[in-house]
Amino acid sequence: MGNKNDELAWEEISTEHIVQDEWIDFRRSAFRFPDGSIYEPYYTYSRRNYVVIVASDTDGKYLMVRQFRQGIRKVTIEFPAGGIERKDGKQYGGEDDLSGEDALAAAKRELLEETGYESDEWTHLLTLPSNATIADNYAHLYLARNCRKVSEQSLDAMEFLNVEKMTGEEIESLIEKGEFPQAMHITAWLMALRK
Repeated sequence: MGNKNDELAWEEISTEHIVQDEWIDFRRSAFRFPDGSIYEPYYTYSRRNYVVIVASDTDGKYLMVRQFRQGIRKVTIEFPAGGIERKDGKQYGGEDDLSGEDALAAAKRELLEETGYESDEWTHLLTLPSNATIADNYAHLYLARNCRKVSEQSLDAMEFLNVEKMTGEEIESLIEKGEFPQAMHITAWLMALRK
């Protein structure tokens, strides 16, 4: 007896790369459905894998970053996060990408760059697709406890962010009011509460 998932799989029968540069691979595809019918266009994109870090300092306060998010055109408050560096320098490529660093190394680097903090107490929380419907990248979620400040920020040319500290109650309040608009960051928070 075959795999029950095989009967549900879509078959990609053609793909056009609408935009494919160092930042993104945006594709228009045609798929054959399990019933034999063909659907097109179906749009998907590829971005690089990334990390999200729920980080708390030695006083139990959480390290947060406030920055502008282009998709919703708003300044948000969220956890430190960032892309996993690739060997080919591209900003896309899903789970089968050419990662030049492992996810934990990326999490440690991003925490240090964005906040100036380090930790010796890391826990992997979960790895899951960022948006399984239209994207091929994965988010690697981590918990870092007892973080201590060791340097100033070292931001990329496109990063403009401020570091703030919050209590768990303040984070919960933001989530309840819809003012913590990063779904993957909320997932990281909920997973961290279970540890």
